[in-house]
Amino acid sequence: MSERWALALHAGAGPLQGSDYSASETHMHGLLEVGRDMLAAGAASLDVVEHMVAGLESCGLHVAGKGASPNTDGVWELDAAIMNGSERRAGAVAALVGYASPVKVARRVMEATPNILLAGRGASAFARQHKMEAVGDPLSYYVPVASRTSQAALGAQHGTVGAVALDKAGHLAAATSTGGVLGKTPGRVGDTPLIGAGTWADTRVAVSCTGLGEYFILGNTAADVSARLRYGDESLPAAAGGALADMAKLGGEGGMICIDAAGQVEMVFDTGGMKRGCVTSQGRLEVATFS
Repeated sequence: MSERWALALHAGAGPLQGSDYSASETHMHGLLEVGRDMLAAGAASLDVVEHMVAGLESCGLHVAGKGASPNTDGVWELDAAIMNGSERRAGAVAALVGYASPVKVARRVMEATPNILLAGRGASAFARQHKMEAVGDPLSYYVPVASRTSQAALGAQHGTVGAVALDKAGHLAAATSTGGVLGKTPGRVGDTPLIGAGTWADTRVAVSCTGLGEYFILGNTAADVSARLRYGDESLPAAAGGALADMAKLGGEGGMICIDAAGQVEMVFDTGGMKRGCVTSQGRLEVATFS
């Protein structure tokens, strides 16, 4: 058992220059303090990332969970994934309708089924069967970030939320949740619930991504970080930066948070900023939005 642990969070790349993100930063700081206490007390990384992402979903400050926007049919379809790196197990939901915490449903998929990804009506039926917290009236529950800022101004924002963690046992985990791109086509699924594209964890690294999901899918960007560590013998900064740059060559943009087995944290992005924060057993605690 090591005393080393680390945690990182993100809540979307491409924040609007000149906007006030103090509420988001304050909330993230509070979550990091909770996560710090959990990890210091010996909590499992899987439990921590689930708790952190559930907190980001419920705060209504991001384009995920309570702050998500409906698709063009007026329906809230949400995506999430969680992955346990030590066992290489994962669970995910896509186009989930009617449930407050997609990441909690994703974990139940991982633990209660032989499947990895459930989508649409099947995902909702599973959540109902397992008595997950339902939303009720979506018009009363959701407080879309897009309704508080002009749609045009939000065009470059990516409000996906995520967490990666290393616990004292040396286990890595990652979790990601999103409402998807604004004004999305019904049934559209981005990178978040696709294991390897937007979410990844193994014994080398845990990764959670945010950005234009179609390009992260084409780049298999989250898993590419691990591949660069394993096959290219790259450092974590080089692996994260290289994977992001490879995705950008395809035409996408965004960012990611990563933690390796040694507890090194990387938070990289190719936009004007990314809502992000981290805390480590080495005394590092930071929260930032812009570069």
